[in-house]
Amino acid sequence: MLKKNVLRKKTDFQSIYRRGKSVGDRFVVLFYRPNGLAYNRTGFLASKKVGNSVERNRARRLMKESYRHLQENLPGNAHFDFIIIARNTISGKKCADVEKSLLSAFRRTGVIKK
Repeated sequence: MLKKNVLRKKTDFQSIYRRGKSVGDRFVVLFYRPNGLAYNRTGFLASKKVGNSVERNRARRLMKESYRHLQENLPGNAHFDFIIIARNTISGKKCADVEKSLLSAFRRTGVIKK
């Protein structure tokens, strides 16, 4: 069974890229857009610029784990679609570094108010 809080459709990604806003940080780029649903949806991307498949998968795992830690800080009343893209500087970094970068990006969007 598919999880409802994961972005999968090409049209969803395209609408976020076209009509959403973006914030860049040291290790990640965050695209976001309100979705009008009762929950947040996320997509995690790592291009070939990040490295080979092992490095891309590690980058996605780091971003997913960092998002999981930050998810409790997201407000319950604002529902967004997020696309989190790894930069090539993420290679070889620790989870704590990626989490700080992702938190900084979320703060700049105004979604997290801490």
